[in-house]
Amino acid sequence: MPNLSTNYLGLELKNPIIVASSGLTDSVEKIKELEANGAAAVVLKSIFEEEIIMEMDEQMLNMTSRPYIYPETFDYMSDEPEEDLVRKYLRLIKEAKAAVSIPIIASINCVSSQKWTYLATEIEKAGADALEINFFVLPTDLNRSVDENENIYYEVLKEVKKKVALPVSLKISPYHSNLAHMVKKLDDSGADGVVMFNRFYSPDIDINNLTLNTGQVLSGAYDFKNTLRWVGILRDRVKCSIAATTGIHSSESIIKQLLAGADAVQLASIIYKEGPGYIDTLTKEIYSWMEKQGFENISDFQGKLSQDKSNDPAAFERVQFMKHFRNFVM
Repeated sequence: MPNLSTNYLGLELKNPIIVASSGLTDSVEKIKELEANGAAAVVLKSIFEEEIIMEMDEQMLNMTSRPYIYPETFDYMSDEPEEDLVRKYLRLIKEAKAAVSIPIIASINCVSSQKWTYLATEIEKAGADALEINFFVLPTDLNRSVDENENIYYEVLKEVKKKVALPVSLKISPYHSNLAHMVKKLDDSGADGVVMFNRFYSPDIDINNLTLNTGQVLSGAYDFKNTLRWVGILRDRVKCSIAATTGIHSSESIIKQLLAGADAVQLASIIYKEGPGYIDTLTKEIYSWMEKQGFENISDFQGKLSQDKSNDPAAFERVQFMKHFRNFVM
């Protein structure tokens, strides 16, 4: 029988399927069900920097209403907050680690290089197997340069790596002026892995009521193509692990990402749609494909069709449609 095990962030996974940070991973009961259905690891639902800071601010406001407050108290709150949100998150890590045998990856969704990075140390103490930093700076400030925006990523990575020994990955977006250069710089700066790509809240417009509302939340089955391109381009050009995510809804799309060079994939939307039992379906289909192709291990075909190994490497960089539409007939 084929062996589906793979290595991601230095963690040995029984198969390449990781359940991505989402409401699917916000409780021990859900994580146990995911493990029972074949998930190789889970990324816990993110703790948001904005939530941490808001809770800190609220506590600080409450404290200022008291008649006697020592200045040292404010220093403590600024440097090492002990808000309920953080305690709950650390408890989830500890309880999940005690309940399941698969790796538990903590997740921080952040927008700055604030002092909240102290949390990385607490996450490590709680027993997380790795830390994923979900990071995106929307470049809307016309007075900030590309370097200023991207330096925040390197600063956060540097500060976190100074505090912890556990593996650290960055979940990034494709929206950078030179994505390949940025990933290479993250790799050189000590990132243990990159997750490509995060999916954002997108606004939509209701043309009947003339209001803003939320766009499509779940990914679509064809959203994996851009990730596939960049996985293939970066495979063998960086030392860090690569996880593919967004739009991975089938065993076929998982196999494609592995052929391009991914070490693992992260799923969420399709699990929302089909339920945790779909993970078992996916692994069985990957088994069947490997048997049909004569592959005994994931490593036998992993990266086999990356840009460096492809017989048509230019296909990964081709962005114009004209050649393909020239003889296209509906």
